[in-house]
Amino acid sequence: MANKVSNFSDLIQRVTASCLLNPLSSTRIDAPLSNESEDDNYTTQDEEEEEQDTPYVEKFQNLELKKDEPRTEKVIEMEMLLGEVFDSVSAMKKAYVSLQEAHCPWDQDRMRVADVAVISELKRLGVLRERYRRNASTGRGEWRVGAATLREVVAPYESAVDELRQQVKAKENEINHLKEKLKTATSLNSNGKKSKSKRKATCTSQPTPVNMSPAPDLFETTVGLVKEASKSFTSMLLSLMRSAHWDIAAAVRSIEAASSNTTTPTADSIVGPNHAKYALESYVNRKMFQGFDHETFYMDGTLSSLLNPEQHRRECFTQYRDMKAMDPMELLGILPTCSFGNFCFKKYLAIVHPKMEESLFGDLEQRRQVLAGNHPRSQFYGEFLGLAKAVWLLHLLAFSLDPPPSHFEASNGSEFHPKYMESVVKYSISMGIGGRMGLVVGFPVSPGFKLGNGSVVKARVYLVPKNGF
Repeated sequence: MANKVSNFSDLIQRVTASCLLNPLSSTRIDAPLSNESEDDNYTTQDEEEEEQDTPYVEKFQNLELKKDEPRTEKVIEMEMLLGEVFDSVSAMKKAYVSLQEAHCPWDQDRMRVADVAVISELKRLGVLRERYRRNASTGRGEWRVGAATLREVVAPYESAVDELRQQVKAKENEINHLKEKLKTATSLNSNGKKSKSKRKATCTSQPTPVNMSPAPDLFETTVGLVKEASKSFTSMLLSLMRSAHWDIAAAVRSIEAASSNTTTPTADSIVGPNHAKYALESYVNRKMFQGFDHETFYMDGTLSSLLNPEQHRRECFTQYRDMKAMDPMELLGILPTCSFGNFCFKKYLAIVHPKMEESLFGDLEQRRQVLAGNHPRSQFYGEFLGLAKAVWLLHLLAFSLDPPPSHFEASNGSEFHPKYMESVVKYSISMGIGGRMGLVVGFPVSPGFKLGNGSVVKARVYLVPKNGF
């Protein structure tokens, strides 16, 4: 009985295995009761199973081969397509890196080449996308998984292309707006001559036309922009000093001593009432124009203007045109350590010393940001950037001219020459040249320039009576 139970359990296992191996077999297995017949039946059934397994395995293998044959060609084509996609993306990355590197130092030609390369690779990606869509639309059902995978690969680049298109559209709108403003300014200039102050105000909001070349008139206009920016920054600085309860008279005496190269301030100031702004403007301009005669404000030892003067002049004027319409804060947000950024860094630290900043703002936070290579987004620093940009543009324009303008400054106590100087304060005729008292330079306010065509941009000076100096 035990032997029968064992044989019966073995029988169930064999039947189960047969069903798993031959799910489509309709062979019916009848198990006899006797042991001998069972054993014979088992042997016969094992042989039949072995005989039946072979054709099914061969059929399955043949079926797999037939199923893979049409798919292999598609897979190879898909791999080639993906390879081209990755090559294009890699090329686009290299072109974009080259585009970023062309910003500092500023290289317009290199930027143009890199920009064309980026757009070319984006177009190539678009062609590959259309090629994939055509293949996918004519393919079979087994391509659905591959299509979903490729869509996931291409999707980020499609969104990048859409974003670039939006940026291009925004830039086109900005260009059209600037063209309208330029057309308006041109029509106003053609209708009649405007006053000098009005022409200077117009130039503050107008971009430089692309086809404009460096000229003395443009230099004189830019000097006017520096003058306005200097007045604006000085007014804010003086207002902050008064709010911080500074001794303005003592500060003016210190500035006078520095301009006259004396070690100690004089007891009495030569500056009249309500004229402290001129002394403060003199201090700011002296710091800003220090090193103006060198092509990099002595920030490095570059001698490009001597080695290749023609190329250097072209590069300076290209930078002038590109930077004129830019917001200095936005530019430094992208390239904080470019040449203009280093110029702002050095000049801010030269003008605003630690004690001054701490007394004006209660801390040294702005100074810490500047020392860390950043540019604070404060109203005061923004006003300083306006002056820094105006001086930097004037410097670029000066080195664009051939020959470059010579820069001069009036000295304390020198006689007033109306051909080379202009007074920031109006005096009566009786005190002028030829009068009994006469006038002399108390201190220089801003430098003057002599241009290559013989014209002179007058230096601004603060005049005092000769007998009171």
